[in-house]
Amino acid sequence: MQQTTSQTQRSSVFSIFREAVGGSHQDFTEGDLRRAIILLSIPMILEMLMESLFGVVDMFFVAKLGVDSLATVALTESLIILIFGIAIGLSMATTAYVSRRIGEKDNEGAAVGAVQAIAVGILISVVVSLAGMFFAADLLRLMGASDSVIRVGTHYTQVLLGGSATIFLLFLLNAIFRGSGDPALAMRVLWVSNGINILLDPCLINGWGPFPKLNVLGAAVATTTGRGIGVTFQLYLLMSGSSRVRVHIHQIRLNGDVMWRLLQVSFTGILQFVISTASWAGLVRLCASFGSVPVAGYNVAIKIFMFVILPCWGMSNAAATLVGQSLGAKKPDRAEAAVYQTGRFTMVYMGTLAIIFLIFAPQLTGFFTQDPAVRDVASDCLRFISVGNICYAWGMVLVQAFNGAGDTRTPSLINFFCYWCFQIPLAWALAIPLGWHARGVFTAIPAAETAMTLASLWLFRRGSWKKKLI
Repeated sequence: MQQTTSQTQRSSVFSIFREAVGGSHQDFTEGDLRRAIILLSIPMILEMLMESLFGVVDMFFVAKLGVDSLATVALTESLIILIFGIAIGLSMATTAYVSRRIGEKDNEGAAVGAVQAIAVGILISVVVSLAGMFFAADLLRLMGASDSVIRVGTHYTQVLLGGSATIFLLFLLNAIFRGSGDPALAMRVLWVSNGINILLDPCLINGWGPFPKLNVLGAAVATTTGRGIGVTFQLYLLMSGSSRVRVHIHQIRLNGDVMWRLLQVSFTGILQFVISTASWAGLVRLCASFGSVPVAGYNVAIKIFMFVILPCWGMSNAAATLVGQSLGAKKPDRAEAAVYQTGRFTMVYMGTLAIIFLIFAPQLTGFFTQDPAVRDVASDCLRFISVGNICYAWGMVLVQAFNGAGDTRTPSLINFFCYWCFQIPLAWALAIPLGWHARGVFTAIPAAETAMTLASLWLFRRGSWKKKLI
């Protein structure tokens, strides 16, 4: 009897996974919430893992070309992060708008919003592309690049920044799919893009077969080509009726009112990303005052942490979609329940990670550095961060819930006060006046995340996000 029950459970898990990856046709404003969260989360998690592969693959192949080529990739990625910030802000607004229209059963309105989001992305990318193509060398110099790095990497930066339209559109079109309840399509697009990038990278860098040997420039061409083909695939899915939102030819026109609403939400979404990213840079600066070892250890720990929490981001994005669709369907109680259920899922996951970090931190950091001093600092950092894992889990979900409702202003204010008015001053006070050094910086991280979660929970329970119009 127990064996039959176990087989039934395995079959059920497999069927849910297959449905999630294959693309669910479920109406997410109805039915079991736990199932809806799982169906949305699985492809979103896989999508985020695929997105993180672009930089990893480039770094892997370029590392064999030498220090200047590796520095080119690292410095250009620092510039690309700013583009990501703008794209993420636009994506938040797009997901919120599309999910709300889908919840209202207004597919026409969702399609109109999709067109306006694409138009905004194209307009912004033209400005970024022109700046990247004409001022690539100046931008690298501004980032502190040496003459040899500028000589080796200018064309790489020109191609990557010049092709920024592929970054904007890849983010925005996948935001449309996620908001409509089609995360499996977003996942497949990144499978295609990454597959092409992985195949082209070594061919164009090393000149294999009929391909020219472009060295570090080959990595930029491969990445931009992979993203470009992914965008072409996205546009086909959007206009062919393969997704829940279908754009018809007659809908391809500018709508000033919708575009302005998207821009208003996007502005605070961009600000939200910039505030949080800049605060991490501030912590790096504090660590640097104690030498290179704390900086290296901090970076190793953060790279590990940011990678292993990707499933939480996937689940949080699922919560954002459910919030938007439920509010559109005039079901605010379902939206609230979706957030609490997702929070419980992420809490279990992050709690498990905390135990792993506390016990196995040296082994985990040992995969990334053989330097004993760096490994000790990185292990310390992981253990300090893990203390706030439960709060961090809830914080991610609550912030994405606000974003899914179209309320990007509230998380921006929370980030500003908790990171810049609390975390940075606390880190400085503990590290320097009190003499805790790098451990003072590490202590400030879970403290700030706890404050952010408590503030988010208080504002969430007040319920003003349920009345947000978009």
